[in-house]
Parts: sequence; C-alpha cells; structure tokens
Amino acid sequence: MKLKGMDLVSIRDLTVPQMNRIMDVAMEMVPIAKGKKKSKLLDGRILATLFYEPSTRTKLSFESAMMRLGGRVIGFSDPKSSSVAKGETLADTIRMADSYSDLIVLRYRHEGAARLAADFSEVPVINAGDGAGQHPTQTLLDLFTMREEMGSIKGKHIALLGDLKYGRTVHSLAEALTMFGAELSFISPEGLEMPAETIENVKKMGAEPYITTSVEDVIGDVDILYVTRIQKERFADLAEYKKVAGSFQVNIELLDKAKKSMRVMHPLPRVSEISPEVDSTPHALYFKQAFNGVPVRMALMALIMGAIE
Repeated sequence: MKLKGMDLVSIRDLTVPQMNRIMDVAMEMVPIAKGKKKSKLLDGRILATLFYEPSTRTKLSFESAMMRLGGRVIGFSDPKSSSVAKGETLADTIRMADSYSDLIVLRYRHEGAARLAADFSEVPVINAGDGAGQHPTQTLLDLFTMREEMGSIKGKHIALLGDLKYGRTVHSLAEALTMFGAELSFISPEGLEMPAETIENVKKMGAEPYITTSVEDVIGDVDILYVTRIQKERFADLAEYKKVAGSFQVNIELLDKAKKSMRVMHPLPRVSEISPEVDSTPHALYFKQAFNGVPVRMALMALIMGAIE
C-alpha cells in the first residue's frame, strides 16, 4: 500500500488498493484545493517541473497542488530557456534537478523518457506524459472523477472515443479501467485505432473490448463517453491528419440518444470534437474533471514524499 519514495512512470506501477488510497486522500484534499482550508503538509519541499512539451492543465495543476500544500516549485516550460538549448542531455538535466528538488515531474516528447529519468534520479519521478506513451496522473484523476460521479467503476460501460492511437491518456486509462472491472468500448476513425499492445494487455487482464468506428453503435448503453481530440502534433504527415480531422463530434443530437445519466469526459484541450453547446448540459463533466487534477496530484505527491502514510 505504501507509495513513499516510488516512481510513477506507468499506471501499471500501481495496484488497485494503491489507486484507491490515492483517490481516498484526494477526496480529503478537495477543500484545500478549493482554497477553503490551508495546509503546510509539504512545507520545505521543492517540486521540479520539467516540461519539454506544451502543457496547461497538467503543469498548472501540479504547481497549484504543490503550493496549496505549502511547497515550492522550480523548473521550466520551454526547454529553449534551459541548458537543453546548449545540448544538455536529458540524463544530465535530470541529475541537476535531482540535486535541487525532492520530486521531479517530467513531460517529454519521446516514449520511455520517464523511465530513463527514473533510472538517473535519486528522488522520485512522476511521468506527466511521454510522447504517445503513458499519462498515469491523468488516469488517476479520470478514475477519481468517475468514482465520484458514479460511486463505483465496476460493471460500468466506458466508451473511449477519438484518437486512440496517439492519445496517451487512453492507453493508461484502458488498462486502469480493466483493473477496476469496467466494460470497455473503443471507438476511433480508421487508422487511429487503439494500439494492438494495449488491446492485448486489457484482454490478458480479462476485458473483451467492443471495437467500432461508430459511436452510434454504443451511445445508448454508455455510462461515460470519454472523448479525445485528434493528436495533430503526433502526425508526421499533415495530409494524413487532414484525412481524419473533424471525423466525429459530440453534439446535442448525439446526446439525445444517450441515457440521461451518461456523462462526457475529455482530458482537454478540445478542438471541435465536443460542441460548445454540450457545456451547459448535465452530460458535461470535463471541467470538473480538469479541476480534479489538483486534489489528485496533491494526494499523490503527499503520499510519494511520505507526508501521509
């Protein structure tokens, strides 16, 4: 159960009891995250945020989480402003951050970078997204949001819609949802299907995901529709991106076919895959989901740094 001192590179690094523990602590952190209570739980601790790729929600929520708990933050959001621009390797940057901080949060453009960083760092490393690989803290906040909304994840029908090939959030999430006993559907345009490795992993864990190119096939039976944008920045050929851009949209007409209790989630940012008119419906859960990144990351950092058992 203990998380003190551990690296979090993949959602597979955690057990279900550990994930439940993080979510239980996150619930206690909500009043602090909202500024209704104050905490000095991480007073004197320093977080290093090393973001080699753009980020809004992940970076700001980690920084907010650290400061809400009384800690401090160092780091960069543009590698051009660091010694990376002079040719410094990732390994050397990690060694430097290790000597200046108590915890490192890394976002990097290549899959596997977080595992490499963990090998070079004495302090714990949290993966904030490595290319098209994993994004475990996004998965934790997604699970937290689902659990708070539905009470339980087991037996619920969760449909993952969009760019399932490059969308790293859904790779981690599919495996975690399987661990919690959810029923899965994978919906994507042709060419952006869930990677075979992820499908194989969830099948080995006992899931039998329904795979389709049409959201209409499942919309009437879904409890959570988890939408992702087409990952334009992952395409080597812009022409290939244009073939699939705008190939689906969640709008009022689609939601009329869904259960009233169905909720729409999205890791954000969105482009055109969710119509703005959905925002004002009871189905929209994505803004609450984005806020939940703060208490979940507060809980995770407090547990990893040993401030909470």
